[in-house]
Amino acid sequence: MTEGEEPEQERGRTRWTRFAATLAVGGVGAGVLLVGLSQGALAASFTVSGSSFKVSADHLQGDGFVQFGSLAASTDAPHPVARNGFRRATLDNFCQSVFLPKLPIVGDLTMRITAAGPGGMQASDLVVDVAQVDGDFTLTNPQIGVDASQVSGGPAGVVGRPGDFGMQADKVSIDKVRQTAWGTSAQTIAFKGMSLRIVSGQQECGG
Repeated sequence: MTEGEEPEQERGRTRWTRFAATLAVGGVGAGVLLVGLSQGALAASFTVSGSSFKVSADHLQGDGFVQFGSLAASTDAPHPVARNGFRRATLDNFCQSVFLPKLPIVGDLTMRITAAGPGGMQASDLVVDVAQVDGDFTLTNPQIGVDASQVSGGPAGVVGRPGDFGMQADKVSIDKVRQTAWGTSAQTIAFKGMSLRIVSGQQECGG
């Protein structure tokens, strides 16, 4: 072993530490999820770490909906997003995936969280920073063009900047949800029959 070279065991340990840390990028760590699952619900924040993540669902039903423009912080640069807030949201056949490319030793991996069936995922005070969302939307009692700082229908305190464009509605219904997001937070999230899997290659939700 030459001077300054790490022993093979130490190098391996370092690589494994970095790999384990990478698995939490863009999502919630497996340990936190499993603790939350055992309690039936968890307070959650799917934070940005230079990666977006994808969500799909057959149907989303939300109460107390607001939307306005914002910026999501990241390790590389801020990302323009639409900030969507829901006082309550229920998603059928929920799937969330984080693609982890070119990891040392193992190559490309995808972390997938699924909760199948009606009401597979339920959340309160849900806030999502969305880069793209597709689906069939229905808004109940919408107000479009509200000053973003004056929206009041969503989670408490979730408002935008004065003068920015905002919208809100009593209810929102979205079929065939396909979404790319940079961050999600909620007061509580509950999963029914949650499954967390690490799979080889790029196997993202909604593909």
